[in-house]
Amino acid sequence: GGDHTITYPILQALAAKHGPVGLVHVDAHTDTGDTALGQKIYHGSPFRRCVEEGLLDCGRVVQIGIRGSSYDPDPHKYCREQGFRVVPAEECWMKSLEPLMREVRVQMGERPMYISFDIDGLDPAYAPGTGTPEIAGLTPAQALEIIRGCKGLNIVGCDLVEVAPMYDVSGNTALLGANLLFEMLCVLPGVKTL
Repeated sequence: GGDHTITYPILQALAAKHGPVGLVHVDAHTDTGDTALGQKIYHGSPFRRCVEEGLLDCGRVVQIGIRGSSYDPDPHKYCREQGFRVVPAEECWMKSLEPLMREVRVQMGERPMYISFDIDGLDPAYAPGTGTPEIAGLTPAQALEIIRGCKGLNIVGCDLVEVAPMYDVSGNTALLGANLLFEMLCVLPGVKTL
């Protein structure tokens, strides 16, 4: 729950303890905007604020499932300039993400990393209960491949954001969100699973 703004103070606290962290960020949007309605802190800006404060190890940031309309002809330019790896949704369509996650595991290495999962990274056919849905997103199976692909990494925290109960008439978004959080708990270091 909560909007993606909550990740910013979490990463402030984690970076104070661990130094800059790697990030696996699943989302329809990069959330690296600068301002909205004159405000610098909003759900579309947390990762820009994190970069500015040195909270992220930018060479170990991977954004997966990015898509949607943009006001800019090169909407991922800022991310690339920071050293982020941006994986647009169309690179994920109709395929397993296990090969991608093998590459991500190498990129993350043994240093601390964080998982931030915006429910709108999934297609609204599966998760309609969110404020900024975008068509042609990831499937629940791909979401599991991403999360399970992080098992064994030095995960120091995780979140799942942007579930909006007022838009979740069927309850499917909450069900999916709860299951993805359970999966994240299962891949935390030291957790024993069958």
